[in-house]
Amino acid sequence: EPEAHPLPSLESHSCRLALFSLPSCRDNMQWASVLLLAGLCSLSWAQYDDDPHWWFHYLRSQQSTYYDPYEPYPYEPYEPYPYGVEEGPAYAYGSPPPPPEPRDCPQECDCPPNFPTAMYCDNRNLKYLPFVPSRMKYVYFQNNQISSIQEGVFDNATGLLWIALHGNQITSDRVGRKVFSKLRHLERLYLDHNNLTRMPGPLPRSLRELHLDHNQIARVPNNALEGLENLTALYLQHNEIQEVGSALRGLRSLILLDLSYNHLRRVPDGLPSALEQLYLEHNNVYSVPDSYFRGSPKLLYVRLSHNSLTNNGLASNTFNSSSILELDLSYNQLQKIPPVNTNLENLYLQGNRINEFSISSFCTVVDVINFSKLQVLRLDGNEIQRNAMPEDAPLCLRQASLIEI
Repeated sequence: EPEAHPLPSLESHSCRLALFSLPSCRDNMQWASVLLLAGLCSLSWAQYDDDPHWWFHYLRSQQSTYYDPYEPYPYEPYEPYPYGVEEGPAYAYGSPPPPPEPRDCPQECDCPPNFPTAMYCDNRNLKYLPFVPSRMKYVYFQNNQISSIQEGVFDNATGLLWIALHGNQITSDRVGRKVFSKLRHLERLYLDHNNLTRMPGPLPRSLRELHLDHNQIARVPNNALEGLENLTALYLQHNEIQEVGSALRGLRSLILLDLSYNHLRRVPDGLPSALEQLYLEHNNVYSVPDSYFRGSPKLLYVRLSHNSLTNNGLASNTFNSSSILELDLSYNQLQKIPPVNTNLENLYLQGNRINEFSISSFCTVVDVINFSKLQVLRLDGNEIQRNAMPEDAPLCLRQASLIEI
C-alpha cells in the first residue's frame, strides 16, 4: 500500500468532502479510484496551500483567452462607427472622386482636371511653344521667353478659343505666316508686350479681340485686318504706328479701337459704324476732317488729348455729334473752344491756349428750353481769366456740376 499524503482539513477543499463521504467498499476497483482521487486532490491543494483563494484563480485561468492585438478587444464586442460613415479615400465626403489627370498634358505645363480644356504654361521661362493637345480651347503662354511661333504649332488643336502669348520676346520674322489661319474658332489673341514689327496674318474670321499693344509695329497695311468682320476690340496702343490708312473699313463689328501712344499724324480713314470707344491720345494728330464722326452714330467716348490739334485743323462741325458723351481734347494747341453738341456731358480742354469763354460753343440759342447737358467742363491750364465767364453761361450750362477754369 503506497504511503498516503496527509489529507487537508474538510474546511479547505471540496475534494476532501468527496473522499470521506464515499461509503466503505471492499471492491478493489472502487478503492483504487478513491486513492487516485485523493492523490490528485492532494496534489492540487499542495500547489495552492499558501493561497486560500486558489479556487478563484482556477476559475480565472479557465476564462482567459489568447489575445490577438489585431483582433477586437475580447471583452468588448466590436461595433461599427456610430455615425454610419464607412471608411474610404480622403475625398469621400459625399462627393465623387476627382477625374484622373489627363496624360497628354506637356510636363512643362499644368492641365487642371476640373478645367480639362485649359493649359497653363505661363511664367515658366519657356523658350519654345510646347505641344498643344487637341482637346484644348484655352492656352496660356504669357510671361515667358518665347521668341518664335513655329508653323503648324497649333494644327493639332484647331478648336482653340483663346491664345495668350503676351509678355514674351516674339519677333515678326519668327512667326509662321499661316500659324493662325487654321484656327477657325479663335476668339481672343494676345500678342501684346512682344517685339513685333509687323501685323500678324492672315488671321481667322472668328477673331473678336486682338491685342497687339506694346510692340514695335510701324504700319497697318490696308489688308492687314481683312475679313475680320467679327472683331469687336482692337488694341494697338504703345507702338510706332505712323499710318493706319483704310485698314479699318471692313471691321463692321468693331466697338473699341485703341491707337493711343503712337506716331499718328492723321486720324484713321473710315471709322467703323459700330464703334463706341475711340482712343487716339498721345499722338501727333494735328487735324480732324469735317463730319469725321458722323459715320459712327454709336460713338460715345473720344480721346484726343496730348496731340497737336489747332483750331485751323478743325472744321466747325467736327465734334458736333449727338452720340458723343465724353470728349477729351486736353493738352493740345487750341486757342478757342470748338463747337460741340448739346448732348455732350464731359468736355476736357485743360492744358491748351484757350483765351476766351465762348458760350456759342455750347449753345447756339440760349433760352429756357435750349441748354447744354454738359456736366463737367475743365478749362484749367489755359489763358482764360476767372471773370471771363459770360452772364448767360449759367443758363446754358445749367446742368454742369463742375466748371474748372
